[in-house]
Amino acid sequence: MLLLALLIISFENCHQPSEKPAIPQAREQNLKGPDKQDAVDDSGLNRHPLHIHYSKHAKCRMGCRHIDETEIKEILEKGAINFRKSQLNGDLCRRKFAVEGPTKEGQRLRVIFAPCGNEMTVVTCIDLGVEWACDCK
Repeated sequence: MLLLALLIISFENCHQPSEKPAIPQAREQNLKGPDKQDAVDDSGLNRHPLHIHYSKHAKCRMGCRHIDETEIKEILEKGAINFRKSQLNGDLCRRKFAVEGPTKEGQRLRVIFAPCGNEMTVVTCIDLGVEWACDCK
């Protein structure tokens, strides 16, 4: 996973004229356990938070786009961070990570995660392959 992340980052550095925002070096609470590696990866994203909360907007978008919580967790754990769509400046609890990847059902999703310590909020989710009719206000 680390090698894949490094390849993605180096590819973006070579093909992206503007600089990515700096990723804070301070890591959030480290969640080492006997059966887990670090839950916080090198980007600062906690891929195994203790609690995941869903905003009202995220729940609506998930309903419109036929996305369930299992798929959201799958993207969080295995997806690639899209640094151009992420907002990583500012304090640790104001950052937003745009994480993308395929689900087992074949959808290609982008999920916006807002981590804060051991908590994660799902802000919204987007099906990158299908434009769904959705009225979320």
